[in-house]
Amino acid sequence: MNSPDGPNDSTDDIPNGDPGSGANDGTGDGRSGGAGGGLEAELLALGEALDMPAPPPADVARSVRTRLEGLTTEDPAAPPGRSPEPRGPAHRSRWRWVAAGVAVVVAALLGLTPQGQAAVAHVLRLAGVEIHVGEPGPLPSGVPSPLPGERRMTLDRARELVAFPVRVPADLGEPDDVRVSDDGRVLSLFWPGTRLDAYDGTLDVVWRKDLPGPFPEQVTVGASPGWWVSGPHGLTYMPRAGAGSEPVQRRAASTLIWQQGQTGYRLEGPATSAQALRIATSLH
Repeated sequence: MNSPDGPNDSTDDIPNGDPGSGANDGTGDGRSGGAGGGLEAELLALGEALDMPAPPPADVARSVRTRLEGLTTEDPAAPPGRSPEPRGPAHRSRWRWVAAGVAVVVAALLGLTPQGQAAVAHVLRLAGVEIHVGEPGPLPSGVPSPLPGERRMTLDRARELVAFPVRVPADLGEPDDVRVSDDGRVLSLFWPGTRLDAYDGTLDVVWRKDLPGPFPEQVTVGASPGWWVSGPHGLTYMPRAGAGSEPVQRRAASTLIWQQGQTGYRLEGPATSAQALRIATSLH
């Protein structure tokens, strides 16, 4: 389907055409130098952007370190200035956990800045959707193939074939077109200019999106985390492993992604995140 509207074909069975060429792997960040040099530059830039407090007084620092390490023996009779005695492997293991905690905090701080995001990751994953942020190349063009085994049917019939709850947004009303694909894995509902995909298997990669940037906007759909992907981008459907089907690639419009229970959703077509969120929260 060339747009969220879907084609006007009224047949029950929709034959597959030539499969898409699959996802574009060109998701790197464009650096051609060594990995060490690039990371060092990103960390230096991050250091300049962070507002770090002044170091604590020396006696406070020594006290905190002593309590964290747990390596000292309380001995009131010990003479002043005597070095603490090491306690053994269990306490050294505790110090390793402290070091691991510091590493987690550093990673979180990196993710708070654009420099940190570039240094830490270019692949995001939520609700069965894997997003590659980088240089995806030209957007897919031409008439895309339907999803594997895609069939048009009534909403009641679709409820019998899929293993997850079928919800319809009250803001849009009854869909104009209903399709089930890949042996009940994906349910697609269509309205003019809008498409809602509900799908099973959020632990697997069901869809891949290739974005030139920036990173998607983090949103909340009801009580669930979500992403708003703004603007046209490449979309690839990833069939089940061993199913014998090829990935199907097409050009997608702005999309909201979220998950409810074990069901993933992607709402494509709304012009703004506010409009998409209003539709998404009206599912019933």
